[in-house]
Formats: sequence, C-alpha cells, structure tokens
Amino acid sequence: MFPPFDPERDEKKLRQRLLVRGEVPIRVLIPNIFTLVGLCAGLTAIRMGIEHRWDMAVAALVFAAFLDGIDGHVARLLKASTRFGAELDSLADFVNFGVAPAIILFAWSLEDLKSLGWIAVLVFAVCSALRLARFNASLSQTDQPVWKKSYFVGVPAPAGAIIVLLPIYAQYLGIHWPTLTPLVLLYTIAVALLMVSNVPTFSIKMVGQRIHREYVPPLFVLAALFIALLLTYPAHTLFVGSLVYLALIPVSAYRYVHARRKADAHANTQNGAGAQRDTGSHNESETTRMSTDL
Repeated sequence: MFPPFDPERDEKKLRQRLLVRGEVPIRVLIPNIFTLVGLCAGLTAIRMGIEHRWDMAVAALVFAAFLDGIDGHVARLLKASTRFGAELDSLADFVNFGVAPAIILFAWSLEDLKSLGWIAVLVFAVCSALRLARFNASLSQTDQPVWKKSYFVGVPAPAGAIIVLLPIYAQYLGIHWPTLTPLVLLYTIAVALLMVSNVPTFSIKMVGQRIHREYVPPLFVLAALFIALLLTYPAHTLFVGSLVYLALIPVSAYRYVHARRKADAHANTQNGAGAQRDTGSHNESETTRMSTDL
C-alpha cells in the first residue's frame, strides 16, 4: 500500500524521462545563466580596457569573479551539475581570468615595453589556461584525504586575475610611475608562475566548513563591512585585499606542511598499531600451537 520512496532514484527516473522527451528542467539552466553573465562581464572588461576605462574594467572583472564563485555552489544546491555546465564554466574562466586581465594590463602599461610587455601577458594567459586544465584534471581524483580539500595547488585563476591587477589599484593611490613599468612586467610573470606552481593556497571550500554559533554574527558584520568598503573605496579595498592574499600564501604553505606531517604521523601510528596486532596474533597462535603439541 505504501511503496518505498527514494528521492535520488526518483530524481534519476525523472531526468531520464525528460531527456527522452527532449526537455530540460529550468533549474539546470540557472547555473549556466550565471556562467554566461560572468562571461559577458569578462568580455565587457576587455572592451573597457581597450577604451582605457580602467575603473569599469576592474569592476567588470570583479563581478565576473563573484559570479564564478557562486555558480558552482548554485549548481550543487539545485542539483543541476552537468558536464556541459562544467565545460562552459572552464571556457568562461579562461576568457575572464586569462585573456581579460592580460589585455587590460597590456593596454594599461605593458604596451610601453612593446614586445616584452606582450610576452609577459602571453605568459600570464598561457599559465591561466594550464592552471584551469590542471584543475579540471584533478576533479577526477576522488581518493584524496579530507584535509587536502582545504587547499588549492597553486593560485586559482580568479584570484590570480584579481591580484595581477594590483598595479592598477596602486595607480589610484598615486603609487605608479612610468619608471615602474618593468616591475609591473616582472610582477605579472611572478603571478603567472604562482598559478602553475605547486604552492598550496587556501581553498574557498573552507567556507563550507562549520563554525561555532557565536562566530556567526561577527562573520556577517565582516562580510557587510567588506562589501561596503568594496563599493565605497574599491581601489583601496582591492589593493589591501590583494596584499593580504599574497601575505597568506606563506601561511597556507605552512599550514599545508603542518597538516601533511600530522596526517603522516597518524598514518604511521595506525600502521604501527596494526603491526603490533599482527605480532600479538602471531605470538598467540604460536603459544596455542606449542600448548597443543605438549
């Protein structure tokens, strides 16, 4: 009278029926819409950079990074993750965080160095593509320990696109001079190498971890304060935020090494306990055999 109900099985059956009928649920399209809007923001950032409207270019790029940070969470929340969406997100990320920052930096300052400046932005774009390809390949590795999920390998492409524009933020604070353009070139290459390096950096997945209830109100206050500062003083906020992120890279590397040593020590302890159990079982069997012989 009351047949068993399995939500996941019924969901799979519903998807199969919709695919056979050639229909796609609306909720599956929502994450892709976020991705496409982010792609439009990245392309707009390229246009703003060509027109030398640096504030609008930076704003469009930051908006694209914000959408990139939430589209995956929306897809998982709506159970609308698809292979098509993953491929679209990867292509949009390359345009937004590989091509757009490179063109903005070249049009802003590095074109003064002519071929050397172009080589620098080419290196950045190529490293961004390699970073995204490595990240996509790592998604198939499901046997990683839990503690490793709190870290990225290298600087993520969205973070690299934001921090590589640090010289532009500094210009609004009166720090840039034409003589500093070679330093901008070296900084661009350094950020590009950080993206393809093996340096561990904190992952945004740490946000999904649980926190104590008493920390919730201060966290909301800090989030509101950050958004207010970003909207009121965008250049100052991005400048300080980029410096803080760069300063956290050594901290994340230290935490990663500490977590790995702790995991290795725990594994060695478990192996030692297992070996002792095996030895004890062997001795017990020997004693039993000797008493039987007697």
